[in-house]
Amino acid sequence: MDFRLSDEQLALRDTVVSFCKGHSDVAAAASREGKPADAAAWSELVGIGVLGMLVPDETGGAAPGGAAEVAIAFEELGRYLCVGPLLWSTIAAPLVAGAGDGEVRVAGVRVEPGLPVGPVAVEHAGESDVLIALYPDRVERVETADLPVSVAGEPFDPLTPTAVFETLPAGTAIGGAREAARLRLLGTTLSAALLTGVAQGALDTAAGYAAGRKQFGVPIGSFQAVKHLLADMYVRVALARSATYAAAAMIDDPRAGDAVRAASAAKLLAGEAGIGNGRTAVQVLGGMGFTWEMLPHYFLKRAWVLEQGFGSAGDHALALAGALAAEATETTEAANRAGRTTKAASA
Repeated sequence: MDFRLSDEQLALRDTVVSFCKGHSDVAAAASREGKPADAAAWSELVGIGVLGMLVPDETGGAAPGGAAEVAIAFEELGRYLCVGPLLWSTIAAPLVAGAGDGEVRVAGVRVEPGLPVGPVAVEHAGESDVLIALYPDRVERVETADLPVSVAGEPFDPLTPTAVFETLPAGTAIGGAREAARLRLLGTTLSAALLTGVAQGALDTAAGYAAGRKQFGVPIGSFQAVKHLLADMYVRVALARSATYAAAAMIDDPRAGDAVRAASAAKLLAGEAGIGNGRTAVQVLGGMGFTWEMLPHYFLKRAWVLEQGFGSAGDHALALAGALAAEATETTEAANRAGRTTKAASA
């Protein structure tokens, strides 16, 4: 089996990187605080096919890209701290007409069973046309014009404008349990891809600073303690990337393995990588690292926001533990049944 990216996937990654460098310079992140995605940038994302990659063609044929291709693109979008309702607009595009071609921006929120529907924090609500309410058994569409007046709310991430609503109005059902499950699976995996990119961006920032900042006449990156910090950051990124690409591959080809379990593993590792690398970047930059003027806090705060979407690390750790426990129980029961059969046959 060949695990290398194909030429087409590499070309896609290069195209997204070129877009990010032109529209989302990390060094100018402060200029994008609290602002919606630029219309020209959003239009260019449509042009390179990211938003509509999961939408089947007009004849009902296969979508132009799979989860693997979207994960590759989203990793770079996360690395450059791109703004806008990218995640929900992409995964909901097959259900919301106009989302794939950029005419409709989609925000979203997961509604957990047994919890009151409110207050609800919705990222990018102010710049979106449609809100997707994702329930365990259905998907509902709510026009943002029908949302109540938002109450005061302060986002974790200054690059992710957030509105808070006391209640969530009933919407129009646009999908059942099957569509809801697919949105959860895609959302979990692509959140992991964004977090992997955030972790890589934090590593880039820390490594660049360590190479240029001198102490005692030499770059601080030559000090063993700093080398260890950077090495740990690299390992976290590598683990998160491998798990995320594996989950995306399993979504595209279920024969490869359990996509739900793989997505949980990817989200868990990517969340640890994003938050861990954000914190380490603050540490590497030392006394300046925690200030608002420096980049590390943007990566750390974006990681905090993404880690909460589509299940936290704790949620996915519990899900994985439950799956492993169920598998162990099934294996034990199968062994017991085989033993009883053998005894009966010998008798």
